[in-house]
Amino acid sequence: MADLSPRTAPTRDPAWLPRLFWSGALLVLLWPLLVATEFKPWRLLEAESLQVSGRFVASFWPLAHSADFLRMVAQDTWRTVAMATAGVTLALGIAVPMALLATRVLSISALSGRMARGPFWLRQVVRWALIVLRSIPELVWALVFVRVVGLGPTAGVLAIALTYGGMLGKVYAEILESGETHATEALLRNGAGRIQAFFYGLLPASAAELTSYTVYRWECAIRSSVVLGFVGAGGLGQQMDNAMKMFNGGEVATMLLVFMALVALADRLSAWLRKALG
Repeated sequence: MADLSPRTAPTRDPAWLPRLFWSGALLVLLWPLLVATEFKPWRLLEAESLQVSGRFVASFWPLAHSADFLRMVAQDTWRTVAMATAGVTLALGIAVPMALLATRVLSISALSGRMARGPFWLRQVVRWALIVLRSIPELVWALVFVRVVGLGPTAGVLAIALTYGGMLGKVYAEILESGETHATEALLRNGAGRIQAFFYGLLPASAAELTSYTVYRWECAIRSSVVLGFVGAGGLGQQMDNAMKMFNGGEVATMLLVFMALVALADRLSAWLRKALG
């Protein structure tokens, strides 16, 4: 007869020993990285560090709010958004065709189970090109283009276009390949072209995820536009660099608040698009 007596609840988590082991292993692996980067956060609490930080934060008040300054901030904010938007738009022109070429699902020869040699090597070349584009930071591209086209937003737009073209192309290809592919394969087997298979098979299933990631990258491009301004690419970042060099904390604080508002706006736009496409 089966034992029907109630079982006593365990007094400890049965998985505590593996968790303790892996936590210790993680610390052992992390320690050399912390030593190599000279990570010493306790220095932030030293008296001299606290004094310097306190003076810097205190300089943020009062906020700069003169009419001429706010007009200049509005103009450079618009220039920053325009730089990010133009850069991402050009990046899409790079990313979309390269993502379609790199997506195995859209290969007709792969329907037989093994991709033909020509399409296979074409996709490898495209994937390596995407690696090259995204492996070079936009800050490096901006330094190059500042020397070529001079100071101004043009260098920032080109820098964002190349780096983000590589990022978007790589992620787009992964999203398209990881989604539902049965409809796409059925269209290709029944004589549809690659573009038709993409628009009627892959895109409807992945549109929400593709849009969400694109808007996220646009948000990142706004942050990058501010950073690129520090190397002469114009926009809000260049004005912030000038204010910091002049030790004008009030102007820096005002521009930081505007920058936070831009990021919050991009986040709300992304949420609205996900809801609209969901």
